[in-house]
Amino acid sequence: MNYYCLSDIGKFRKNNEDYCKGEIVYINDEPVGIFALADGMGGHKKGEVASEMAVENIITFIKNHLLQSDTIKFDYIDDIIKQAYNEVNNMIFKKSKESFEFLGMGTTLVLAVIYKDSLCVANVGDSRCYILKDNNLKCMTVDHSVVEELIRLNVITSSEAKNHPRKNQITRAVGTEPIVVVDIFKETLNKNDKIVLASDGLTGFVEESIILDILCKENDIEYAVKKLINSANDNSGKDNISVLLVENN
Repeated sequence: MNYYCLSDIGKFRKNNEDYCKGEIVYINDEPVGIFALADGMGGHKKGEVASEMAVENIITFIKNHLLQSDTIKFDYIDDIIKQAYNEVNNMIFKKSKESFEFLGMGTTLVLAVIYKDSLCVANVGDSRCYILKDNNLKCMTVDHSVVEELIRLNVITSSEAKNHPRKNQITRAVGTEPIVVVDIFKETLNKNDKIVLASDGLTGFVEESIILDILCKENDIEYAVKKLINSANDNSGKDNISVLLVENN
């Protein structure tokens, strides 16, 4: 299992409110990959506080509760992830009430946990997880956003959503309410499958066909990540861009 992650401020933002990180830990020589990416929001540069809190603390929580006494409690992964999201949500929500400058602070949060041939993904907000399997790219997550709701209700099409005035508005976030609801998805992995976590700075400005093309053509994961970010900057650069790419080998 190899991974590379990178976050870029983009061309116009004054600060980067994205944050991403991965860790591979070993229990009895078995690797467990824990990867997370967040896109923060809030005034006075506090979106970056929320995103870093979310990623750092959810990885710590997963490590502390999934890996115990030289065993991996993967059968309980759903419960552990729900507990992790609730714990992180409480931390950010309490922080947002400490002072006026933190008011309204929150973040998206997408998580991927890999053990043997199992992939477990969770998300809140519109940061996404894709899986590349047999040269086919599938989005595993469902955006919690206004435009996604409008698409689901057949009010607008996917094409119309790309330029919709409310395309950046999310309907669910970590830290903005006392309780958070998290979606969980699972997939069986094959050798050489690739997993991508990305903020909307990538997915909002680079077509999935281009993402697929880059992932299929570039074997070097570091170069692939940088090329994806460059594509987003070339197309727009209006938002922070974060990409985390994992190769299952």
